[in-house]
Amino acid sequence: MSRKIKDTDLTRRDFVKTVGLAGLAVAAAGVPAALAAPEPPAAAAQPAAMPRRKLGKTGVDVSILCLGGMFDTINNQLLLRQALKWGVTYWDTAESYGNGLSEEGMGRFFSRNPEARKEIFLVTKLQTKGGKLTERLNKALQRLQTDHVDLFFIHSLTDINEMTPALKAWAAEMKKAGKIKFFGFSTHTNMADCLAGAAKLDWIDAVMMTYNFRVMNDPKMQAAVDACAKAGVGLVAMKTQAGGPGTPKGPGTAKAEMVDRFLKRGFTDKQAKLKAVWETPQIASLCSQMPNLTILSSNVAAARDQVKLAGEESDSLGRYALETEADYCAGCGNLCQAALGGVVPVNEVMRSLMYHRYYGEPELARLTFGALPSEVRQRLAEVDFSPAEQACPQGLAIASLMRQAKELLA
Repeated sequence: MSRKIKDTDLTRRDFVKTVGLAGLAVAAAGVPAALAAPEPPAAAAQPAAMPRRKLGKTGVDVSILCLGGMFDTINNQLLLRQALKWGVTYWDTAESYGNGLSEEGMGRFFSRNPEARKEIFLVTKLQTKGGKLTERLNKALQRLQTDHVDLFFIHSLTDINEMTPALKAWAAEMKKAGKIKFFGFSTHTNMADCLAGAAKLDWIDAVMMTYNFRVMNDPKMQAAVDACAKAGVGLVAMKTQAGGPGTPKGPGTAKAEMVDRFLKRGFTDKQAKLKAVWETPQIASLCSQMPNLTILSSNVAAARDQVKLAGEESDSLGRYALETEADYCAGCGNLCQAALGGVVPVNEVMRSLMYHRYYGEPELARLTFGALPSEVRQRLAEVDFSPAEQACPQGLAIASLMRQAKELLA
């Protein structure tokens, strides 16, 4: 838009007028206005409230939609305000998001709206690399302008053995100090193994993991999810749109059929992917990067309407997943890395490509890629990746993708 929107509360109706859309449910995907129900009159009943679910043994009810903070929160204070107004009261950030700028933006919001902090279930994350966890947590709390976070995650776990006795003791110390209420980890890699391990650790309160229509039907993943639920470990899904590092090869027959089927039901394929995750009852919340009001409004609409996918619609997602599996990295990094003797973290390079190609975030992609050790980035032009390709259950063209990453992101 050419003019700035004043940073004040918008009503649902005012926002729809402002962005010129036919309704919240079609805000994110270019759905023709004719397919949307007209905006109700001012006197109509308020829209359905944001559903909530218990986060495992924490006993806390969290909104089923979580605001992923991997965007410019400093200059998007209106979005934070509107997320809260629409019931998105679970906010997720991390030290690594903008080198602390995401936390700083949320902190700025809390300083201007001190009562809002009581309504928000706030999460931040630190990677163990670099150590000094207490010092870094204190700095994160300063940026967030709060004395505690509701949930703290160790960021990007790749192996459950990283959850050491020392970390257990540290978490207990931080809980006693009142700096964190609950403790867990996030994982993009070897998710099923990490979840299965978490279910055996009584000091893990919650886990956030890659979980979407592509991986949710894997028997190993299903067993791990069930084990966590039985153990009371709260589960939060992320990377729910299941974008891949490969270059899109056109719509394909499965995608065209899928999109058409969903539009006839009144929602988009992106909303359908969220609904597929919510239909797993063990998932307490779904973390989504929502950097603008358009995406936020669409996701809120999908969460509120509670329309479930029909069997044929779930099958449609399955056919699309099968048709495009060679474009998606399923996060089973233990397989490809073992095949390469551990010299290249293939899945981390894949994640960088995904940010660039699927999310359209070249800066984030370069930051993620640049965080890899220089010797690892150099090896991309030297390693024989054929053993990794043979080990990949998705059939990814790993060698080609590694070369592309070096050329595109270096």
